[in-house]
Amino acid sequence: MDAFAVRRYGRLGAGESERATVLGPCPHVARIAKVSAGHNASDGDLCDYRGVRPTVLIVDDHDTFRESARALLEAEGFAVVGEAADGTGAVAAVERMRPDVVLLDVQLPDEDGFAVAARLAAGSDPPRVVLISSRDAAAYGPRIGAAPVCGFLAKRELSGAALAALVG
Repeated sequence: MDAFAVRRYGRLGAGESERATVLGPCPHVARIAKVSAGHNASDGDLCDYRGVRPTVLIVDDHDTFRESARALLEAEGFAVVGEAADGTGAVAAVERMRPDVVLLDVQLPDEDGFAVAARLAAGSDPPRVVLISSRDAAAYGPRIGAAPVCGFLAKRELSGAALAALVG
């Protein structure tokens, strides 16, 4: 049976039952999930749209960079689900939010991004991590290649296309 996108609308008139309107085949059929709900909810399959826009956590100790990166990535199709200013906050946010991607600054106040990336990689179902820095990759030598990350971007090179190319 094909999966369908459903939508509720309008107020119910006297004697009407609550029904979903079939809009057409769900373009995200591969992401169908059973949804648990209250006793009066439909028992059908609903289209799960969470996978449409990759979710991102931005980790950087500079507020202005986090704000700029959020605006840029959201304008280019990513869903920024949170921000953290240090490594401890990053690990806690990943556990709580489960983002698809972590954009992780190398230089953080409490520990460096390489150590944070290793902590995240050791968890269950780790996110894809992309290191960022105001410095070029050459400044970090072989550490980038040895780190459990998808890649590295200099902050000035950050774009939705560049991030998508690294996280696939």
